[in-house]
Amino acid sequence: MSIIEIDPNTLQQMIMTAVQEAIEQCNLASSNHPALMDKTQLMNFLGIGATKAAELLNRDDFPVIREFGHPRIPLHSLMIWIDEHTEWIRDNAQEYRQRRGGVA
Repeated sequence: MSIIEIDPNTLQQMIMTAVQEAIEQCNLASSNHPALMDKTQLMNFLGIGATKAAELLNRDDFPVIREFGHPRIPLHSLMIWIDEHTEWIRDNAQEYRQRRGGVA
């Protein structure tokens, strides 16, 4: 069994570099899509037309906020909704969903 010794300062620098890169990647990902989307942004995000977007916005189970004058869709809630409504997840990951409290 071999032992690898790393200088604590070098290790700290490696960790800080990795954390900084992760933060930058998160910032890039979140800048591509706003936290609250309007109907047009939803259409672009999902690659759907106005009719399908209107159908989604009128579903009782679709995550939409109407208190801002125009419907807004929280990105985080949309991603959860997509996970919960993905057929493969529903058909193949029942145990996983139960362990996670219903959210895949």
